[in-house]
Amino acid sequence: MDRLTKTVDLPEIPKGMRYIAGGFFAFTGGHAEMLLNSLPPIVHIRREADKAAMRWSLERLREELRDPQPGGSLIAQQLAYMMLIQALRLYLADATTAVRGWLSALSDKHMSLAITIMHSDPGYGWTLQSLAEGVGMSRSVFALRFRETVGATPMEYLTRWRMLLAADRLKNSSDGLSTIAQSLGYESESAFGKAFRRVMGHSPRQYGRSDVPCTMPQTHLADNHEPEMVVTG
Repeated sequence: MDRLTKTVDLPEIPKGMRYIAGGFFAFTGGHAEMLLNSLPPIVHIRREADKAAMRWSLERLREELRDPQPGGSLIAQQLAYMMLIQALRLYLADATTAVRGWLSALSDKHMSLAITIMHSDPGYGWTLQSLAEGVGMSRSVFALRFRETVGATPMEYLTRWRMLLAADRLKNSSDGLSTIAQSLGYESESAFGKAFRRVMGHSPRQYGRSDVPCTMPQTHLADNHEPEMVVTG
């Protein structure tokens, strides 16, 4: 988003003319990968009302860049964030474009709640039954809908989330393996180590000493595609 903090000499655009606005967001860490690999390659905005909302943000952003004012860089950044979120909202609201994955699950009331529960207390001894009860669904219906929506079983998702948290701590904290394992619900380093190797492809000690980025192997992702999104209207 650094480019939004610089003055840009933008020419006047005649009314009715078309133009292309480009930019990018930079994310780091394995947590971000869950979002990046859930992004659709293209979000096509079809409804005129939705186009108008996005057009307002683009025009406002253009004005901030063309005529810098105090606080303009902050406004420009927030407008860019708003456009990203709005595009994702429109994508999630369009049932015809829905695909399996973490992002799509956020538009499902029950699945979103299940993910929130797991993220809020990853070290708790969650079971399929306790998660189903937490979202007010039967065990079998919950398991089926979660897999259809997310592309993984609830326990697979929970394990992957725990391993991403563990990987981040192995890289960025001084916590020992025992401390990390216990905080994520594992009673022994051995059980934790086996789960970590299965998901991340390395043992915890190898991972902590290596330059491997905090990401999961591609085989553990629901949809494999380049994490790039284009918004078109």
